Order: sequence, then C-alpha cells, then structure tokens
Amino acid sequence: MTIREMREQLKETQNGFSARYGIPVRTLQNWEAGIRKPPEYIELLLGERVKRDLVNHKTATLPEYSANKQNLPQRRDYIGPAAWLEAVYEALGRDVVFGLDEALMCEERFCGRNDEFVIWIYGDDSLAHYNGVVVLGNRISTYDVANKNGIRHTTFNRTICDALANEDLLDMQGITEALSRYYFEHKNSFDGIVIPPEHQERFEALARDVAEYYSD
Repeated sequence: MTIREMREQLKETQNGFSARYGIPVRTLQNWEAGIRKPPEYIELLLGERVKRDLVNHKTATLPEYSANKQNLPQRRDYIGPAAWLEAVYEALGRDVVFGLDEALMCEERFCGRNDEFVIWIYGDDSLAHYNGVVVLGNRISTYDVANKNGIRHTTFNRTICDALANEDLLDMQGITEALSRYYFEHKNSFDGIVIPPEHQERFEALARDVAEYYSD
C-alpha cells in the first residue's frame, strides 16, 4: 500500500494526514508525487499505524455545529444521562457502539454535561451527518464491546485506549473521573487495565495524577 493509498483509506487530506502523523506537508507531497521515496522503515511504520487507526480511528478535528446537519436529542432536555443515551441510540440506530464519554455514561462512571455536543461512536460514516457525531471507526472487535440495558458501548479498557489516542482533542474530565472511580473500586489499584505500548507512558502519568488526586 502506497502512502497515498494509506491517506485515502483514512479519508484524510494531505494537511490532515501530515498533522495526524507529524509529517511535513511538503515531504508528504514529494512522497506522493514520486519526487522522493520514504525510507522503508517509515513506510512500514506508517502502514502499521494506519491499520490501527482504521480500526481505532484517531480523529483529527472536532465537528462544529452546522445548520445543514440533523440534530440529535439534546442532553439538557433529559433528566439523567440514561434517558438521553437511549434517545440518541434510537436516533442513530442500534448498530452503533458508543465510545469515550458516552461509553463512560453507559457504565455510570461519568455523569456527562448538560451542554453535551460531541457524541463519540463506532458506526457508519454516514452518521456524521448528525451534528456533534464523531465516528471513531467503522468496525470494532466484539471483544471490545459491552452491553448495558440494551445499549452497546466500548469496554472500559477500550475506552481508556481510545481516550489516550485522541487526548489532544478530548476533554479528559470524564476519563479522569472514571479512572478515579476504578482506582477506588479496585482498592487503590489499576490492575486489569491493559494499555498498548505506544500509550503506556502517558497512561502511567495520568494514573499518577489520578492516584494523587484520590489520596488528597
């Protein structure tokens, strides 16, 4: 798979692909035009990263409100997150899997916000025609999916991994609260959470912050 094919599979512009993987735009343009060839190890590394991101999609930007998109039920119109999540789930279709903050709300690890706008899901790209929807990926392993009250969402372990992959864009309040609860429920331990090597260092720093916050 060429660099251009990798970028097109992710449906990224050259600027977006460059920002995602830290490649200068001019360098990427030269690679795609055949003016220069990327080192083989870079090509292999990018290929692995792209394959991973196609399943666990690291988004590059957050959506903005558009009058041309459909609106989903508003969090402020519901008492408690459960009723709101059910309404959104019905609107999007029951093939979707909630991720990140919505997954944490499904598990009652995070209460959410009254002005909730961004909704993280795994599902079809066409669902991005709703305001606020961010499609993390089109497919997700059944091992990473849980079901509570008939609503599918990512497992806690997968939610943490997705949060670390999208940390630059995500408000980490929900993740921090959820990790604090996990730490308390597991007797001051993060045992049971498995983090990929590329996110291990950042998770350890986050875990230290959570442990210090909890002990205060």
